[in-house]
Amino acid sequence: MTTTISQTHDITPGQRARAKRAVIASSVGNALEWFDVIVYASFAVVISKLFFPSSDGFTGLLLVFGTFALSYLIRPLGAMVLGNYGDTAGRKKALTLTILLMTVGTGIMAFAPTAASIGVWAGAVILVSRLLQGFSAGGEFGTSTAFLVEHAPDQKAFYTSWQVATQGAAMFLASAFGFGLNTFLSQGSLESWGWRVPFAFGMLIGPVGLYIRMKVDETPAFVEAEPVSSPLLTTFTHHLERVLSAAAIVGLASISVYLIVYMPTFAVKDLHLPAYAGYLGGIISGLVTLVGAPYVGKLADRVGCIKVMSFAAVGAIVLGWPLFKILVANPTVLSLTVVEVILGILMAVYFGPLPALLAQMFPTNIRSTGMSVAYNIGVTVFGGFAPLILTWLIVRTGSPLAPSFYYIAVAVVSLIGLTVARTRQGQR
Repeated sequence: MTTTISQTHDITPGQRARAKRAVIASSVGNALEWFDVIVYASFAVVISKLFFPSSDGFTGLLLVFGTFALSYLIRPLGAMVLGNYGDTAGRKKALTLTILLMTVGTGIMAFAPTAASIGVWAGAVILVSRLLQGFSAGGEFGTSTAFLVEHAPDQKAFYTSWQVATQGAAMFLASAFGFGLNTFLSQGSLESWGWRVPFAFGMLIGPVGLYIRMKVDETPAFVEAEPVSSPLLTTFTHHLERVLSAAAIVGLASISVYLIVYMPTFAVKDLHLPAYAGYLGGIISGLVTLVGAPYVGKLADRVGCIKVMSFAAVGAIVLGWPLFKILVANPTVLSLTVVEVILGILMAVYFGPLPALLAQMFPTNIRSTGMSVAYNIGVTVFGGFAPLILTWLIVRTGSPLAPSFYYIAVAVVSLIGLTVARTRQGQR
């Protein structure tokens, strides 16, 4: 069975205005989610020292990324609960709840006491913050994408690509904070209060997003759809193959983000570059994604999502190892920045059409659940554990090239997922 999203040819000004409001309402929460995630990973070295102090440094870093990974284990649960809620109570109510939970989680992180104040309990506070963030993020992407695509009168890939563009904005802002704080603050100031600044900024985004989401209308497609008694049960009993192939497709998008996010840690620990080095590429990659994703979305509307994404997946497989080989052989700020920018371009080309493709794979009455579950399985398996896996691989193998092997492996899995979606599920 092929699930399609109908295209409207006679677009009224009112439909276009609602679509633009939907872009803003859905994107602000998505930006907050990714901003918080990227800031946490970007300041991993500082957070490990303050909340998980250890004599060798790597143990604390593994604990930071372990906590990061544990927060992803709860994302599928959030996807099932909040995705199901989005398909029963409505997209608007679910989106209001997710951004409220997100803001609380970010606030806990901003004001968390360190190990110097409360000892080992500091790590527990961080874990609570990450788990709350993970649960709320579990329902954010699927529900916000369903909300956005159902408001879009045409050009589905273009409108939904703004989900990805705002992730680029989040990457840009988080990297800019990392660069600015590491450049202009002393190490003592950075560790005492500087690292909290971006989390406090993220917490302030929440109320704005909450207000915007409370003012938007429910999607006409949801109102008109024939409801099912249990969207979650229907998703697993009738659409399991689509969930698994969609999760595989998400893999490369997820690892692309987290590989760039991991670069500041990689730059300091393995390339022995200045602390600010990894943030320059993140700033540029964020801008590339912010500007480029909508253009990629327009291209996907013309030639098809899978064709565009397959091209990027092949590019990742071909370029993954050479990029890291060049970087390790020439560990400079310039080479690191160039590698991150190339990774950012591949990410924008692959990630831009992804929301539209996932939305097309599931019918309206289970769309929020199907996308949330599939997306978060993919993000958890391939992305959430990525910083932990990459750190462990480098320590275990002693080779700084190890991240490229993981990146290539995930790209192969995603290419297989795209092939299954095209050949077995009739996706364009």
